[in-house]
Amino acid sequence: MVRSGRARHAAWVCALVLTASWRGTTPATAQELPAVAARPDASPPRDTTRDPLDRLLDPQKPLPPTAPPADDRPISLAAYVYDPPLGFAGPSGVIPRSGRNDEYDTVEDRWRIGFPDWDRYGQGRPAVFDYPYKLGRWFDPYNQNVLKGDYPIIGQHTFLNVTGTAVHLYDGRNIPTATTPFESTARPFTTDFFGRSGQFFHSELYTLSFDLFHGDAAFKPVDWRVKLTPATNVNVLSVQELAVVSPDVTRGTIRNRTWTTLQEWFAEYKLADLSPEYDFVSVRVGSQPFVSDFRGFIFSDTNRGVRVFGNLDGNRTQYNLAYFRQQEKDTNSQLNTFRDRDQNIVIANVYRQDFLFPGYTVQGSFHYNNDAPSLKFDNNGFLVRPDPVGVFQPHRVEAYYLGFAGDGHIDRFNISHAFYWVLGRDSMNPLAGTPQSISAQMAALELSYDRDWVRFRVAGFYQSGDGNPNNGRATGFDGILDQTNFGGEFSYFRRNRIPLFGVGLTNDQSLYADLRSSRIQGQSNFVNPGLWLANAGVDFDITPRLRLVNNANYLWFDKTASLSTFLFQGKIDRDIGLDVSSGFEYRPRLNNNAILMGGLGMLLPGGGFRELYNKKDAKVPPLLDGFVEMVFTF
Repeated sequence: MVRSGRARHAAWVCALVLTASWRGTTPATAQELPAVAARPDASPPRDTTRDPLDRLLDPQKPLPPTAPPADDRPISLAAYVYDPPLGFAGPSGVIPRSGRNDEYDTVEDRWRIGFPDWDRYGQGRPAVFDYPYKLGRWFDPYNQNVLKGDYPIIGQHTFLNVTGTAVHLYDGRNIPTATTPFESTARPFTTDFFGRSGQFFHSELYTLSFDLFHGDAAFKPVDWRVKLTPATNVNVLSVQELAVVSPDVTRGTIRNRTWTTLQEWFAEYKLADLSPEYDFVSVRVGSQPFVSDFRGFIFSDTNRGVRVFGNLDGNRTQYNLAYFRQQEKDTNSQLNTFRDRDQNIVIANVYRQDFLFPGYTVQGSFHYNNDAPSLKFDNNGFLVRPDPVGVFQPHRVEAYYLGFAGDGHIDRFNISHAFYWVLGRDSMNPLAGTPQSISAQMAALELSYDRDWVRFRVAGFYQSGDGNPNNGRATGFDGILDQTNFGGEFSYFRRNRIPLFGVGLTNDQSLYADLRSSRIQGQSNFVNPGLWLANAGVDFDITPRLRLVNNANYLWFDKTASLSTFLFQGKIDRDIGLDVSSGFEYRPRLNNNAILMGGLGMLLPGGGFRELYNKKDAKVPPLLDGFVEMVFTF
């Protein structure tokens, strides 16, 4: 309810009464004022001093002067000024009630209450300044907008949030690249196993998300939600050796691919409210994003599943129980297809906030992965299931992960840690050539300290390796579908897939040295060398818009017996090398609607890495990766 024109006019009547008494005249009484709406269907009076359409077309348009009515004129409620709501409100979906009372005018749509015009700084609202209480346009995501879920589109509780994203990635890198000297080669008469390493990758990802939900916006969990996100990816890879973009050497050295899919599609429904503090339990069905822990060590994906989630104790406890029936991935875009993968994943986790210390959150989790036997060549023609090593026999991987993790701060020290133990069975590991019982561990710890605009970081990471591939016990750790955010976001070793004769020594966006054919399409491999990582870094918040990130990682294998078995090579040194990186993040509008990132990573090979990628007449040179990524979001 807001004060109507009658109350405002009553004030004018009082002023006129005093004036008339001083002059000896009698003004019109309130009973003589005409009614605003004689008909039930009468529309509210128009804002005569601040027309919304004019303000949308020309925000700098001066406001016409207003003057109090003359002493001898009756005051009409039709002169009441209705101010427009802020931002871009769109049409209201609320039908107004008929009739009015004498004191108040009912505003049915509580979200679209108007605000008076206010030039806070007295400078005429120049376009270059960020002014409060501004009207908006439909394409303006910075101020309130009905397309961004700030105003309901139906009634007072149904909102629509439309989000468009464009991600442009340009990446130039050196990757150890095998040649085909006995078949066909870009350079005749070469005999090295590894040739020219230069590659250039360009990717453009476009998504348009429609999120329709019912609730009270930010006041409590939504009652229901429906979300659709179509996605299109265009990518180009240019290399310097044959048989890289395809095993068919006649395909040359350049590959262009495009893929369009419906990446997200799900419905969500709140099953119950559990307390006056907005504790709840909801269910979500369909293709949905999910990260199973703080740093994406085990599972981080958008895929088809059913998830029950909610909170307790005033949101201090959160929980998830999820089942995913994985869809196959497109090889080059890494987006979903509509083909079934025949892989079942069950995840349960519980988070507890303010555990022992305010600001520190712990998590306990359980993961189950049942990856059925299958034969799969990727979209480029390479074998990805089973791994193209050893016996090449389809096999089932059944693994159980028990985990404990934490993230937050204790006093002024930031801490993030995780420990996982995986158990299970591999029916026929390709590298070992025999069935394997699985027992492996992973641990990670990062500590950081903020001093003014600088953050100092140290971290350590451990992935157990397999010391004897022939004993029937697989002790090398591997995730399900990880996307690891650890050890530096610009790290060469984490960002790139380093191939090794059909498999990856490590895969993109992952720290695991797992000899796996593909992170997104291959099966978990627990006969691997494992990894140790020691990290030190420092971040600088130069301005609120610009942040610099610097990292140094020293890497070495846990055990190298699996590498010796795979390569039919003698003892291999454990030293991988030194990985140094530096990059920046720039947000020109002080928000995430536009982000510009760029970085340079370099791997200085150690003795073990050089033995794996030895060239006949030259040492393995330092490997570089430089990239620029631009993210624009509406």
